Amino acid sequence: MPAYVVITREKTRNQAQLDQYKELAPASFKEHPVVFRARHGRREVLEGSGIEEILILEFPSYEDAKAWYHSPEYQAASKHRFQGGDYRFLLTDGIALQ
Repeated sequence: MPAYVVITREKTRNQAQLDQYKELAPASFKEHPVVFRARHGRREVLEGSGIEEILILEFPSYEDAKAWYHSPEYQAASKHRFQGGDYRFLLTDGIALQ
């Protein structure tokens, strides 16, 4: 069953750190099967707090998504994200296709 990581950036605090994150993060996907379902596109908050950015990543399974998030490559990149902005990461199971 697929799993999804939904990433929202709620506030930028240090653009230089986010630029480093954006440079390093793509390499973290080389060993992990992912499909980008939404990436830096048009968005509109219909309810709740505003966001600056959204990404939706699809992985083959919940375990695959966790493996990517906890990988050394992604953890090295995420250090810059923590310094650069306020984010929310959500991991959820998808619906099995029949």
